[in-house]
Amino acid sequence: MEIIEFVPFILLCFGAPIALTTINICNLFFRKKIKPKVISMLTLIVGGVMYYLLFGFTFDTAGDWNERIYAIQKHYSISSEYLPSIAIPVLLALGAIMTITFIPAKKIPPLVSAILTALIIIGNVIQIIYAVQISENVRDIEYMLYVYHLNILLISVQTIHTQVKEQTALISKRRERLTKPWQIKAYTLLEKTANMRLFMFAMVFVAAAALEILMILFGQGADGAIKAFTDTADWTFSQQIPPPPLEYEGHYLCTVAAGGHKKVVKPLRFGKRHGAVIVVNRQLCVANAFEDLIHERTPKFHKKVRNFYDTHGYPLSKIITTPLRADIVYVLMKPLEWIFLIVLYTFDPDPEKRISVQYRL
Repeated sequence: MEIIEFVPFILLCFGAPIALTTINICNLFFRKKIKPKVISMLTLIVGGVMYYLLFGFTFDTAGDWNERIYAIQKHYSISSEYLPSIAIPVLLALGAIMTITFIPAKKIPPLVSAILTALIIIGNVIQIIYAVQISENVRDIEYMLYVYHLNILLISVQTIHTQVKEQTALISKRRERLTKPWQIKAYTLLEKTANMRLFMFAMVFVAAAALEILMILFGQGADGAIKAFTDTADWTFSQQIPPPPLEYEGHYLCTVAAGGHKKVVKPLRFGKRHGAVIVVNRQLCVANAFEDLIHERTPKFHKKVRNFYDTHGYPLSKIITTPLRADIVYVLMKPLEWIFLIVLYTFDPDPEKRISVQYRL
C-alpha cells in the first residue's frame, strides 16, 4: 500500500486534534473568537470518539482487578462497582458546559450559574485525576490521549471565564434597577466577591457535598470516588493485587488470538493446548491443521518446521505485549495462512474438518 493512502488517516488522527487544540488556545487567550460554540462541541464529540477508539485500540481492558485476564491485557482503569461515582459527576460537568455554551447568560440565574460552574470544576478535577491514573501505561502514541484532556481543560476555562464575565456585567445592571435595600445588598455582595469567583468557588464545595450525598443514597459510599481509582490493578492509583494471568504463551499465534483486538483477530472459541485453556481463531486452527497434515504426510519435513518454530516462535510471543502488536502479527501472517489453506485444500480430502477439530476441548 502506497504512503499516500495513509494521508487521510494521518490527518484525521493527528491533524484534527492539533487543529482543534490550536483553535481552543486562540479562543481562550484572544478576543476574536473562532466559532467558539461549534469548536467546543466538535472538540467534545469528535475528540471523545477518537479518545475512545485510541484507548480501546491501545489498552485492551478486560475485567476488574479480581478477574483473571491474559497478560497482554489490562484490568479496568476504573472499578466497575464504583463507576457511577465518576461517571455521574463527569456527565453533569459535560451537561453544564453545554448549558452555559448554548444558553445566554441573561437566561441563567446567578445561583444556577454558580452551580453549573462548580460542576465543571469538579468534572475537571476528576478528568485530571484520571489522566494521572492512566499515566502508568501511557507510551508512544498513547500520549495523544492527553491532547483531549488538555482540550477539556481549555474549553472549561474558556466557558467559566465567559460566564463569570457575563454574569458580573448582568449583576451590575440588575443592581441599578433594584429598589429594596436587602436586594441591593445581596447583589452588591455578589458583585464584590471577586466578580463572583469566590461565590462560585464556594459552590464547588456545596456541589461536591450534594454529589457525595447522592452517591451514598445510590450505595456507592462516602469514598466511592476514591475507590473507583484504587480498587483497580495495573494503573497509577491501583492498590489491588490481581490474580495470576491466564496462560497462552509458547505459541505466538495463541498470543495473537488471545491478545489482539476482537474485530481484527476474530476469536472463535476456547480450546485446549497442553492442558491449558486458550483462545482460538481461524488463523491459529489453519496453522495447526497445516502442521498436522505435514506431520502426517512428511514427518522429516515436519521435524524441521517444528524445530524452526520452537526456535523463533516462542521468542516472538514474548514481544507481542500489546493488542496493536498482536494485530500487526495477525495481518503479517495472513499471506502464510493463505498458503497453508492452499496446501490443505490440495492434499487433504476434508480440509475444513481437519481445521475445525484443532484445539477442541
